[in-house]
Amino acid sequence: MSLPPGFIEELRSRLSLAQVIGRKVSWDNRKSNPGKGDYWAPCPFHQEKTASFHVDDAKGFYYCFGCHAKGDAVTFVRETENLDFIEAIRLLAGEAGMQMPERDPEAAKRAEAGRALADVMELAVQFYRLQLRAGAGQVARDYLATRDMPEAVQDRFEIGWAPDTRQALWSHLQEKSVPEAQIIEAGLCVRPEDGGQPFDRFRGRVMFPIRDARGRCIAFGGRSLDPNARAKYLNSPDTPLFDKGRTLFNIGPARAAAGKAQALIVAEGYMDVIALAKAGFDHAVAPLGTAVTEDQLRMLWRMADEPVIALDGDAAGLRAAMRLIPLALPLLTAGKSLRFCLLPEGQDPDDLLRAGGADAMQAVLATARPMVDLLWQQATEGKEFDSPERRAALDAALRQTIGTITDKSIRDHYSAEIRSRRADLFRPKSAQGGGGWRNDWRGGASGGRRGGDRRGTGFGPVQPSTKSSALAQGNAPDQEARIRESAILMACLNHPALAEKHEAALETLPFACPDLAVFRDALLSELADTPDRPQQDLEPSLAARLGYDPREKLMAVGHVRISRHLRPDATRDFVESTLLEDIAKHQATLGAHAEIRDAEAEMAGVTDEGVTWRLQQAVAARDQANRQASEVDAGDDQTDAAMKKALQDMIDRQIWVKKKR
Repeated sequence: MSLPPGFIEELRSRLSLAQVIGRKVSWDNRKSNPGKGDYWAPCPFHQEKTASFHVDDAKGFYYCFGCHAKGDAVTFVRETENLDFIEAIRLLAGEAGMQMPERDPEAAKRAEAGRALADVMELAVQFYRLQLRAGAGQVARDYLATRDMPEAVQDRFEIGWAPDTRQALWSHLQEKSVPEAQIIEAGLCVRPEDGGQPFDRFRGRVMFPIRDARGRCIAFGGRSLDPNARAKYLNSPDTPLFDKGRTLFNIGPARAAAGKAQALIVAEGYMDVIALAKAGFDHAVAPLGTAVTEDQLRMLWRMADEPVIALDGDAAGLRAAMRLIPLALPLLTAGKSLRFCLLPEGQDPDDLLRAGGADAMQAVLATARPMVDLLWQQATEGKEFDSPERRAALDAALRQTIGTITDKSIRDHYSAEIRSRRADLFRPKSAQGGGGWRNDWRGGASGGRRGGDRRGTGFGPVQPSTKSSALAQGNAPDQEARIRESAILMACLNHPALAEKHEAALETLPFACPDLAVFRDALLSELADTPDRPQQDLEPSLAARLGYDPREKLMAVGHVRISRHLRPDATRDFVESTLLEDIAKHQATLGAHAEIRDAEAEMAGVTDEGVTWRLQQAVAARDQANRQASEVDAGDDQTDAAMKKALQDMIDRQIWVKKKR
């Protein structure tokens, strides 16, 4: 059976050799480096205890230093499954989602025709290269000089010139005895509808050969120098050699460079790729005049785990990034994703490299953001969520988008990340470090997580200017917060239906203890995955997600062990009323602490010994009130109100200002 040209190459590009071989061996984690596509294992072809079997996933080859077995994915499947060549191809094609060609006696003829077309394309490359050096190519040489493309760059990318005449290439190929049908089929010339003489497709354009992974010229891209041209850039049409949705410009050189750099840049067009390569970024590719396709995504992931999508710093660049997200989400697998970087507004890679050089480009690439950032930005930027209906619409849209992720583990992580960002966005403003106790539902790109601290909880790090104040030296609220947060979580663990019922309140409730915040997120994620789950089914899966026994962790807090509403025999109504009361108390306490921090910030730098003494007394009074309230398990609302009133009274009297005698 004859396979179409390029079929095996396409098969290899879609498969990961490490995944194919990984079904048969156990990788040596000490010697393997998955990030570089470098894997080691005991050889499956001979008995050994040491890992002498090496897989180079980037190149798609394996070699055993013991028995000297070597080959690619097809060889490995043939040897391990005892299959013939076509059977091995059929098995791998099924894994790669490729349709095996039907047995066709004409396949050999088509393969030969494909090789003939590739030969015609090479004749065109030579013709365009010669025209660039000829007198008529001066206009093209002048243009390339303005783009800072010296002859070495022109030679490297085989840049040429298509004369602005109707039949220059046609006449040249006819003189070379190339059949008319082949010239048309290769997409080099166009036959007019009226049946007249064919004419050149590319005229008055700087020409860029497009080569496949095997190095064959399969198409051209042409850049017009006429400002009135109908299309600035023109690519070859789809032909037996060229499918623009399954081709990337510069894929051959970039694939080799990406293995060395352990990175891959995806630019918008071939001019961007050339500018990047000229500056030393050889690991760059570009789609060909269309949005990135599913096939191109798989090709990118074959070369790098997290390709960086580098887009022009304009609205069109951002729209291109947003269009790529829904395509990529269903295809994500562990370790395979995308990152995005937007260049400064109004600049493309060439502009940036001219202005700041390679260092400026590297600095922008270093800011590449994960895809979840753009997903969140797309859902929230420029919108206001000042009503329950708008917030519900946001939830529905995000839930639908994340639901397209087929990998459950990745979907869970996306859900947890979006849940965290949503909680930050919907958190009351004073709990985010702002003044007052007013809700702010305005979204935006900055609505995500803020660094690695927990300022949004109301228990974040004290500002440096206030570390020596009395309030900063008072008893930290984390202990009381841990007690209350543990009680809230235990009530939810005992009654999952209550956690589902009050999901919105739990999501937006700031947690002071990072470990308990992770607990809360994991609990809500489990409930979201399987609604109405019984308690006996919830705890094992939650323990697997957290890595420890959730009940044991919460029961370590004494208050949880003795609270009546957390006993197994407590009625649901009693548990629910106490749970809501605890949530309300927690919010009130957070508000009080936030106001204290705001007051500290306002008074920083103007305090004296008098105010220090007064604030110490205030802290002592607060702690005493809290202890008394805890002992009777009541009166927290009154305590918080009294504390806030006393603090406001001190502020109103400006006790930090020395009074004149």
